[in-house]
Amino acid sequence: MIRIEEICDKVRRNHPQADLNLLRRAYLFSAREHRGQKRASGESYLVHPLEVANILADMRLDAVSVSTGLLHDVVEDTLADASTIREYFGEEVAHLVEGLTKIAHISKLSREEQQAENVRKMLLAMVDDVRVVLVKLADRLHNMRTLEFLSLDKRRRIAQETMDIYAPIAHRLGMGKLRGELEDLAFKNLHPEDYRELTAQLEKRRAANEAFLNDITATIAEKMREADVPFTRIEGRVKRLYSIWKKLGAQEIDIDQVYDLIAARVITPNEIRHCYGALGVIHNAWKPVPGRFKDWIATPRDNLYQSLHTSVIGSKGQPFEVQIRTEQMHLIAEEGVAAHWKYKEGKRGPRDDDEALKVLRSLVEWTQEVKDSREFIDALKLDLYPKDVYAFTPMGKVIQLPRGATPVDFAYMIHSEVGNTCTGARVNGRMVPLRTMIQNGDVVEIVRSSNGHPSRDWLNFVVTSRARNRVRHWVADQQRTESIEIGRKLLEKEAGRFQLSIKKMLSDSNGDLKRISNEYGYGRTDDLLAAIGYGKIVPRNVLAKYLGPEKFEALDKQKESRLRTGVRAVKRLITGDDAIVVRGVEDLMVNRARCCNPLHGEQIIGYITRGKGVAVHTARCKNVKQLMVNPERIVAVEWASKPEKTAYAVKLLAVTENRTGMIAGITGAISDMKTGIRDARASVGPDQKGRIEVTVEVFDVKHLDKVMSSVKNVSGVLDVERLQGTA
Repeated sequence: MIRIEEICDKVRRNHPQADLNLLRRAYLFSAREHRGQKRASGESYLVHPLEVANILADMRLDAVSVSTGLLHDVVEDTLADASTIREYFGEEVAHLVEGLTKIAHISKLSREEQQAENVRKMLLAMVDDVRVVLVKLADRLHNMRTLEFLSLDKRRRIAQETMDIYAPIAHRLGMGKLRGELEDLAFKNLHPEDYRELTAQLEKRRAANEAFLNDITATIAEKMREADVPFTRIEGRVKRLYSIWKKLGAQEIDIDQVYDLIAARVITPNEIRHCYGALGVIHNAWKPVPGRFKDWIATPRDNLYQSLHTSVIGSKGQPFEVQIRTEQMHLIAEEGVAAHWKYKEGKRGPRDDDEALKVLRSLVEWTQEVKDSREFIDALKLDLYPKDVYAFTPMGKVIQLPRGATPVDFAYMIHSEVGNTCTGARVNGRMVPLRTMIQNGDVVEIVRSSNGHPSRDWLNFVVTSRARNRVRHWVADQQRTESIEIGRKLLEKEAGRFQLSIKKMLSDSNGDLKRISNEYGYGRTDDLLAAIGYGKIVPRNVLAKYLGPEKFEALDKQKESRLRTGVRAVKRLITGDDAIVVRGVEDLMVNRARCCNPLHGEQIIGYITRGKGVAVHTARCKNVKQLMVNPERIVAVEWASKPEKTAYAVKLLAVTENRTGMIAGITGAISDMKTGIRDARASVGPDQKGRIEVTVEVFDVKHLDKVMSSVKNVSGVLDVERLQGTA
């Protein structure tokens, strides 16, 4: 077990003015509070906070951070509370410990939801002081190093959480060394068989790899001296296990085909020109692999990482990677934010390099807007993973985005208002659709309009959590506005049947509608109207509460109604010229869903939408499974027995032999059925078969069946199918 004086010595070397007395007091307090507690390994619990403090001292962090490492579990696992920490160690240490203390158990939340809320709490605290997450990463690293003492289920759960959340956070903070160890330890516990097999493969190659590394590092040193390019040192390394495993799976290759399995690292003095001089030496000595050069110096990653990467082919045909960076770049690459931040004694928070803080702020900016815990954690996982598309504004500013990002994502990365008013985009000077995927090096110009606004369709292609949440927020606001208006109209229509004025009801000084809103659990009258518009509340029931039972019953008897005693409401609503019966729900608009375009005679279901009444789908619609997630919004619907004869456009696809006269034969067969044709188009597929899309006018599903049978009987027609959606 490491001793507290060893930790004090490390802190003193990096911070000569550090308050070592604070460290010793934190150690004694932690030892006292954790007395008698044991870890799963059987050793004293005090070992854990000491090891966490040691990791923090190795990161060159200050005395406050290291003291927090000693105290980080005290509030959660002992009888000591936050006020005691504040009294004994001051506001700064108490603030950090509080940011690391998990939220108290809330019975209504599942374990996954509690995990999400604890991560959210930590990230929000991190914005104010990055040391919160640095201590948490040190805590997680030591826990991962001692994971073998836990049960298999716990090991897998903690390892998966580490892979999903903590290793990516370390990556975003530029802490390459810590991230690498976390990933390898998680890989070992999540995929033990693959880990053992890959370890064995590398062990077989170890001697050969070491000999090869010694050879290329010596050669690079010799070539650098010959070219008179200064360097500090040259290192060799074999790619980390998890990175190899991930690349083998993603590219479906074997280990001998991994270009960067072996890498040399050239460290130069702190002048960038020496890096590019070293690059010239490398490319002059070995043939570079096309497309394998990356300049992270000119365009640093958003986690401050800078380096030149190039892959070359050795003299015996073996590929290897060379990384070139200055001493300062190397320190940042290994330790990231931990190496980049400085703290002034007695003052909390980062003081230098606001660019690094922007990474943290952008990471958690949206966390306060996402209310659902699971949605938050899913979005966080997506947002934490490496971003590897770099695009430019017309003014040359670099915007870093995830793969698959679109101009809409780009617009929201610039500013929320730019995204909200985006109406188009030019990529490299050419107008493109908003769903176009941005590529590395693209220059993107956002076209804006004061009348522009987000579209619900954007949710189908945006990939960043920032864009997704901004669009959802706008759509929700629009839906609410529309639903309030629909709710007001539905309530007004029902009130008219009872000789009531909606205007008077809404301006009632007695506040009856306000009272009714509260009874339904809504704070404002607008919330009640929105609920009516969403279909959650029936207007008739609101009026019953407004008038009172006796008055409502008396007026109800006076008005003409289809309702009969003991019989549930069956309301016929008209959509176009076609009648659909909705059971148990009054005064809602009805729409035939565009995704499946139901025809009279097909089996149908109704779904109460937000702001657009009842959407009627066919039972076999591809979206029905998704709708069933909210069974309380499913309503029974049926076709009227004698609908008006209304023609509906339906698109058919006929697959045919590739020969002349097919369109004429098909259109003739449709005309013979006395059926209208709105459109017909033909093409030839890659299989050299004809594909004819024809839009026909049919009255119901029986009529459609007859038309399809007639088309199938045309010579040369191989198959006919109905295309879903509105034609």
